[in-house]
Amino acid sequence: MLDTTGRQAGPHLAAREKTLREELSAAFRLTAQFGWNEAVANHFSVALSDDGRTFLMNPRWRHFATIMPDDLLVLDADAAGTMQRPDAPDPSAWTIHGHIHSALPHARCVLHVHPPYATAISALADPQIKPVDQNTARFFGRVAVDLDYGGLADNEAEGRRLVEVLGDKAVMMMGNHGVLVTARTVAEAFDELYYLERACQTLLLAYSSGQKLSILPDELAARTAREWDAYRPSAFDHFRELRSLLERVPLRLT
Repeated sequence: MLDTTGRQAGPHLAAREKTLREELSAAFRLTAQFGWNEAVANHFSVALSDDGRTFLMNPRWRHFATIMPDDLLVLDADAAGTMQRPDAPDPSAWTIHGHIHSALPHARCVLHVHPPYATAISALADPQIKPVDQNTARFFGRVAVDLDYGGLADNEAEGRRLVEVLGDKAVMMMGNHGVLVTARTVAEAFDELYYLERACQTLLLAYSSGQKLSILPDELAARTAREWDAYRPSAFDHFRELRSLLERVPLRLT
């Protein structure tokens, strides 16, 4: 068996790819269940190679609810002619995910989506996630904010710019656009996306009340964000439980 770079691959590498395909395809279908997907747009990816430059990503213009392990494309961020392949990915997906995997090897899994509440917050003049409860405080000081939306992200310059804005953060609020989440694993990335959307839902509901927000003091918000770190291993249990529901819960399409 050959690996994604054409070298001989052992059973360990083949098993790892199989696991990543199963995990990422489950993340797509779960996203459809939650109603976070956008028609046949948006993209998820996960690194295969140690340097992150070879990765799995969804094929062009496929509904998240239909994506199965064998449907995922193997892409190389260094490869020339990717966009001339018969199964070329979406240009914006290649721009965003190719640049992030190329420049930020620690970002093993990259989820870019337009969930309703997070996208609504991204449309505000100030899209920062104010710490008004413990879910919103989870993200205090840990989110990059992009206020320079310039249209569809389908060119080299925009890809490089997004990498620079993301920097060492794991989450980016993409102003007038949506959100992007990165993590070491699919389970951790999905868990982060889940809590991000819940946090934005709470914040938007609080804004809609018309009353003044009760924003936590910076010191308390920062301490709460640190306290969340002890609970982050639960991401693997959360993802396992959600995957177990895929075959038992009627599919919700949006």
